[in-house]
Amino acid sequence: MNVLLQPTHPSSFSEFHFDAHNPISPLTPTSRMTTRKRKADDDAFDDNMSISPQNSPAFQPRPMARPSKKSRANEVTGRPLALPRLLETLDAQSLRQVLQTICERHPQIGSEVVSSAPRPSVAATLDVLSQYQERLREAFPFGGNSGSDYAYNRVKQPLIDLIDALTDFTPHYLPPNESQTTVSLGFLDSATKVVHDLPEWDSHSHKHHKDNAYDEISRAWALVVSEASKKGGGFQLHSGGWDQRLAKHNEQSGGRMQVAVNALGSNLGWMGGNSGSSSGMGGNDRESIRNQLLSGSYGTNLPVRVGW
Repeated sequence: MNVLLQPTHPSSFSEFHFDAHNPISPLTPTSRMTTRKRKADDDAFDDNMSISPQNSPAFQPRPMARPSKKSRANEVTGRPLALPRLLETLDAQSLRQVLQTICERHPQIGSEVVSSAPRPSVAATLDVLSQYQERLREAFPFGGNSGSDYAYNRVKQPLIDLIDALTDFTPHYLPPNESQTTVSLGFLDSATKVVHDLPEWDSHSHKHHKDNAYDEISRAWALVVSEASKKGGGFQLHSGGWDQRLAKHNEQSGGRMQVAVNALGSNLGWMGGNSGSSSGMGGNDRESIRNQLLSGSYGTNLPVRVGW
């Protein structure tokens, strides 16, 4: 006689049992809480969607692609100067040394430089000689005897450099390399003044420097005078007063340019030059004929003979 007692209070499960045939099923407390949470999440989702599209699940932020660094063509690194920039930094003396070294190593380049370079003017050459003279003057000791052996030893090298430069430049202005007589005479006139300014030494063993310089410049004068006398009978020598200048140079040299004076007399003796020839007509007659020849009036007063 056992009696099955039914529970007077239904369990929570049976009370809220879901009936499949009932379209409106009661929700359990858990399901209500889940529904509220989902609705809150959906509301938040809608709010976020309305604020910014970046918060949308469909919009996934992508990292910005940073451009790769391209290597520059000219990186910052040490390198030598280009030839044009290097030449801009060289002074005249350094440039001459570089050019001379290249020409010595490559003779064909030296020949091309000689053929391509412009002919040096007399003024440019005299300027170079003036620089050598200045170095010679600066080498002399202060005070004391300028002609002593001590002074000679101090200035020997600058003295030799000046004389060598004069010896090298002079042939450039002589015929046949120089065809214009006025250019040759103009250079020789200035070069002779350089020789005059060379120091005089007390010791005879040192006098050969200036004596040899006078001998060379005197022979250069003789060559130019000889060639000039072949052009128009040497009228250019006399009309330009070169015979008088040469006589003054010989006087200032103490007679050490007599070779040039003799060449002038032998080539222009008929014009009453320095040869002192006494044959033929007198000095006044020679002067008269010379003046008539220079003026172009010679023979205008002479009678004209017809026949024999």
